[in-house]
Amino acid sequence: MKGKIIKSTGSWYQVLELETNKIFEARIRGKFKLIKTRLTNPLAVGDFVEFQLEQDDIAWITKIESRRNYLIRKSVNLSKEAHIIASNIDLACFIFTLKHPETSLGFLDRFLACCEAYNITPLILFNKIDVLHEEEIEIVKDVEFIYQEIGYDTLEISSYSKLNLDQLQEMLKDKTSVFFGHSGCGKSTLVNALQPGLNLKTSEISDTHLKGKHTTTFAQMHFWHFGGNVIDTPGVREFAMIDIEKEEVQHYFPEIFKKREECKFHNCLHINEPKCAVIDALETEEIQHSRYATYIKLMDEAEEAAQK
Repeated sequence: MKGKIIKSTGSWYQVLELETNKIFEARIRGKFKLIKTRLTNPLAVGDFVEFQLEQDDIAWITKIESRRNYLIRKSVNLSKEAHIIASNIDLACFIFTLKHPETSLGFLDRFLACCEAYNITPLILFNKIDVLHEEEIEIVKDVEFIYQEIGYDTLEISSYSKLNLDQLQEMLKDKTSVFFGHSGCGKSTLVNALQPGLNLKTSEISDTHLKGKHTTTFAQMHFWHFGGNVIDTPGVREFAMIDIEKEEVQHYFPEIFKKREECKFHNCLHINEPKCAVIDALETEEIQHSRYATYIKLMDEAEEAAQK
């Protein structure tokens, strides 16, 4: 039987049988757990699988199909490197909030680099626009312009005033999407606004640290009434890239990759090489310093991983 993983708690899964749309509780055969991997989880929500039914209608997953793409986060398990957040994604939505909580550009840039690396279409959602003052809205528009110039799609939204939610529904229709952002950025509130009745658990922002509390503790797929589905995930603190060579990192920053053609040396890494077009573009702010800082950090991480 063939199905799709729609919920993962770490030890149990829910699998949707593709022909009948019946949902089964599922486990993994022990052999999957023995596979040597740098990932903490062998299965993720969005995976297509084959399974067998045994007594009490328990499904035993016997095969995992090849993934079209996936996104991963850094693992809290020191013996492993990363944890798959979701797989087979059509649209990855990053929820950016200027405050309550404040989203760092480095976090956004790392997310975008991961989307580039794993061939996922990103969409940047500027959320909670309704709580911003005029000066703050101008800051958001400046940030939005930076990423539009690079080539990324953006949309200003509000779950409470319903700003542009109709447009967002059209963008999500008939796709497998996933929402990312800091805890408290409004992921679950947005899902509830797009489809009243799901009643996903939400949480207030902590007054002490102006950060959200983790309200989603496991990944789960929810189906839109307008077509398609969304994978609700726990808050992600840092995205990860594995098996990436240092020299490859520039491929995942479109404006840097485009500029490399103007560098004197074809193998320029844009660090301290002479006549580097990327360094020149930094001085004229054609390339943003925040983006370049993330680029250097990812290069350092790739070099460290290669030495392990």
